[in-house]
Amino acid sequence: MAKINRRYIDKHWMVFLIRGAVAAIFGAFALFRGPVEMENTVAILGVFLLFMGIIDSVGALYCSSKKHGWINAVIDALVDVVAAVALLFVAKNDLTNSVIIISIYTIVSGIIDIFHGFLSTVDPTDRFIRILAGVCGCIIGAVILNAGDFEITTFVRFFGAYMLIVGVTSSIYGVHNRAQNIEDKVARKESYRKKKSKK
Repeated sequence: MAKINRRYIDKHWMVFLIRGAVAAIFGAFALFRGPVEMENTVAILGVFLLFMGIIDSVGALYCSSKKHGWINAVIDALVDVVAAVALLFVAKNDLTNSVIIISIYTIVSGIIDIFHGFLSTVDPTDRFIRILAGVCGCIIGAVILNAGDFEITTFVRFFGAYMLIVGVTSSIYGVHNRAQNIEDKVARKESYRKKKSKK
């Protein structure tokens, strides 16, 4: 059995699985659905990001109880909530304002993912996943910001593509850390059994 560096294991893998599932479902729906109307679309995006912020907040609470990685989770939650509030109360169904808010959110989220990827607390095997999601976020955010005038359907599909990427990468991250967590528990039991048999 390969030795696992325990400090790299993300204990709140379930949060990543839930976050990934929600993001992937929303992303697929936004990317592959037909034309959308401006009315209520921005509000739906805002409510979705608010829900993502709640999920990240739960992750932050769990991390704070374990005293591990809680600052990263708080930052993720704050970015989601700030973007949600901006969409719901600042954009007010205005396409230009919505595009600016979503593009900034996507770029900032991408930068945060890249930063997380290079942190020493991230498992080296997870770095590629986080950095890939971050680079995609920066690229898609820049495309949205510089695309000029386009209809609401195109805007939603761009954002849906990013959420689909976030969903897939978050799910992979969660599954990988769950597997590491199980392997670590088995290794701990085996180590305890060996120590006990020597006495």
